[in-house]
Amino acid sequence: MKKIGLISDNHSFDGNDMIKHLRDCDEIWHAGDIGSLKSIKEIRDLCTFRAVYGNIDGLAVRNEFDLNLSWECAGMSIFMTHIGGYTPKYYKRVKKILEETKPDLYICGHSHILRVMPDKDLDLLHMNPGAYGHHGFHKIRTILKFEIEAGGIQKANVIELGLRGK
Repeated sequence: MKKIGLISDNHSFDGNDMIKHLRDCDEIWHAGDIGSLKSIKEIRDLCTFRAVYGNIDGLAVRNEFDLNLSWECAGMSIFMTHIGGYTPKYYKRVKKILEETKPDLYICGHSHILRVMPDKDLDLLHMNPGAYGHHGFHKIRTILKFEIEAGGIQKANVIELGLRGK
């Protein structure tokens, strides 16, 4: 069993107010738009950290992380990218990857809108944790926490971090 913290779209905000929610995680996954590497330093030090870069990320972040990331975790295959779209209107490049690799879990960020939804056609679960930063049009800052055990998602929780804007 693995405890996962799923975050995205901090846009250089350090997010120290969410550290208390992530301390018990085995892994933290970031779905892009990091902004500055300094903003994720404390989060990266907590546990295994995986991330992709987003459209606002400069060379420092792009040199550290990839556009796409695929891996296995506790019996699940995962694919993560920043901009990918939602069922049934995925971006072309992402739909091709999803059809070819057939992940169990597809993760993206970018929209700042929290979503957890199945895609019955591609037989996968899609997650977008929303945004934990203050930049954007979202009203509430959010992250997701869940467990993966025996190839399935369990105990999924939305954590609201308060209103956007300082």
